[in-house]
Amino acid sequence: MIKNIQEHDWPQVKAIYIEGIRTGEATFETVDNVPDFATWYRSQIAKSVIGYMLDDEISGWGALLPVSQRKVYAGVAEVSIYVRLSKAGLGIGTKLLEALIDYAENNGIWTLQSTIFPENKASVALHQKMGFRVVGYREKIAQQYGRWRNTLLLERRSTKL
Repeated sequence: MIKNIQEHDWPQVKAIYIEGIRTGEATFETVDNVPDFATWYRSQIAKSVIGYMLDDEISGWGALLPVSQRKVYAGVAEVSIYVRLSKAGLGIGTKLLEALIDYAENNGIWTLQSTIFPENKASVALHQKMGFRVVGYREKIAQQYGRWRNTLLLERRSTKL
């Protein structure tokens, strides 16, 4: 079941985020940089911050982030999805991405983008299954733990706007 994330959900959401960070395949962020709830929540498009409930716990979360503060990019958002490792393969990522796409389609967001490490094949496959296409490859875009990493830029255009 999809639910809107509230402040009291932060311990579970944060734990899933940290678990994703520790894989080394989800984000350039580090555990030392995980913000408090208020800071994290303010960086997201508020009504897009969702969790997936399974077995009475948040088993994954997703959100859309504005890609820019410039008004002309108000309809472009970046996708974030994290699933508890113990719940991988249960379709939770699909359900979260479906809900984020639905939110975007009904709230004036015409482009969704996601930056993914090429090695994160499950995430690339999920996005492509949901209509995203690879539009860019960024070589040695940033370092992670002292090692240069490449990323793929995937994008999905609205079917309504």
